[in-house]
Amino acid sequence: MPLFGRVHISLLAGIAVAAILLSALCRQGRLSLRPVRLVLGFGLLGNELIWWVFRYSHEGVHLANLPLQLCDLTLWAAVLACLRPVPWIVELAYFAGLAGAGMALLTPDLWSPWPSYPSIYFFVVHGGIVIAAGVLVFGGTAPLRRGAPWRAFGLISAYAAAIGCFNAVSGANYMYLCRKPKNASLLDAFGPWPMYLLGGAAAALALFWLLWLPIRSLARTPAQDDASAQGPGMPGPKP
Repeated sequence: MPLFGRVHISLLAGIAVAAILLSALCRQGRLSLRPVRLVLGFGLLGNELIWWVFRYSHEGVHLANLPLQLCDLTLWAAVLACLRPVPWIVELAYFAGLAGAGMALLTPDLWSPWPSYPSIYFFVVHGGIVIAAGVLVFGGTAPLRRGAPWRAFGLISAYAAAIGCFNAVSGANYMYLCRKPKNASLLDAFGPWPMYLLGGAAAALALFWLLWLPIRSLARTPAQDDASAQGPGMPGPKP
């Protein structure tokens, strides 16, 4: 698939329109939010399980094809957040989903030509993550809390450190910590290894803050979270 060719642009536009439209309809109350969340969550879950059956029946299971990439982490965060919107999981799904899966959609690292099933799966899963993240936050499911970008970045950094150790032992290249992807990507702008790791981390943090800007005025404080958890009509925490 040519990068930013007609097919690529059409897929990106379709995903963006779906994310914006679903989020707007949920926020306006024209769609019930909980059924939309559940459809997205179970849809992503089912799509992933079907992919596992297909992939591992063809390739077998080995150290180089385990579901350990960043987008695998983001996928499960999106599934869990859709099924049960715990605040820190929603934060991870939002920041990693829009930044990570969004970047993957812009510079897809396809291992099979379009329109084969693996390439269709790639856009379904990454597009689904972006749509789910948009609905969770902009659709009104869970306002993010103060400090959300730092928590999400810390979680991803800890995951990257663990995956880096696994790569060192196994010789794998999960999260592209050892080598850049073969196809063009943002990492190409940051020089050779290990400099591109530092550049990629800085770019991720910058993207997180850009994603934070449109929603930071709606962010909850810890006191608001405690009051919300107590429910309507319950006394708030004593000063």
